[in-house]
Amino acid sequence: MWQIYIKNFKNYLTLERALSENSIEAYIRDVSKFWEYLEIMHEDTPSVTEVSDKHIFNFFQYIDELGLEATSQARMLSGLKAFYKYLEVEDVIKQDPTLLIASPKVGRKLPSTLSYPEIVQILEAIDLSTPEGTRNRAMLEVLYSSGLRVSELVELKISECYFDIGFIRVRGKGDKVRLVPIGRDAMHYTQIYMEEIRKHQPIQTDFSDHLFLNRRGKNLTRVMVFLIIKDLAMITGIQKNISPHTFRHSFATHLIEGGADLRAIQEMLGHSSITTTEIYTHLDRAYLQQTIVDFHPRNRGFR
Repeated sequence: MWQIYIKNFKNYLTLERALSENSIEAYIRDVSKFWEYLEIMHEDTPSVTEVSDKHIFNFFQYIDELGLEATSQARMLSGLKAFYKYLEVEDVIKQDPTLLIASPKVGRKLPSTLSYPEIVQILEAIDLSTPEGTRNRAMLEVLYSSGLRVSELVELKISECYFDIGFIRVRGKGDKVRLVPIGRDAMHYTQIYMEEIRKHQPIQTDFSDHLFLNRRGKNLTRVMVFLIIKDLAMITGIQKNISPHTFRHSFATHLIEGGADLRAIQEMLGHSSITTTEIYTHLDRAYLQQTIVDFHPRNRGFR
């Protein structure tokens, strides 16, 4: 039934709202993502008429934990509001479940980060006695070592790994390609995974060049990486709300705290604008301020 309602919604946007093709595609994509989320999280997927404000709220909490920016969240909420307004006008539903959902505040906020000991704690909590554990250790080492987006991690190819010179080639947003250094530990655990695990598992033809694979020989999904990290956070008892994007933020933050050049970090992260990278300098200032509070004799006790 979801497909029928989405198709009718598309016709409505085309014929009655006369929106541009790009706007229509964006609205349909947003509603489809919400439907996909419901299918992932519920054994019996709620129908269009069964969706409540709790489903909507949980969806936005979920995509926030995945690292989706507030601007993207606000756009997705706009798409869902348009969809449910249409259903209300058509008398398909009696009450709009998006009515009480507030739009995410668009603006800069300090990204959630892990300290280096917390990174080590998570990595060392991985059970290396299992094939999945060996893969997960390699995968998270790469994620933290090179500051990749989760989408870049799951699409990383063996042919784009140049371990002899310590670099990987990454395809980022807009299909832009960049070379990023990869650390020794990341290369070490990745080579173990490739030699001891990946080489011995069946691999489906279309995924022969993908580095990280699931049990069925296909590439991992972003959601799967998210769930792996959530499980490790639970095992270690770390209370922070972390996601794959947290590793990327931590990578940038730890480089800045170590004195790395901001433009070098911009290049490694694949940010098109230096102003995007400069958000991490706020973390650096916060770190310096906390150092004063913790260690300067004139500030002890004033917390």
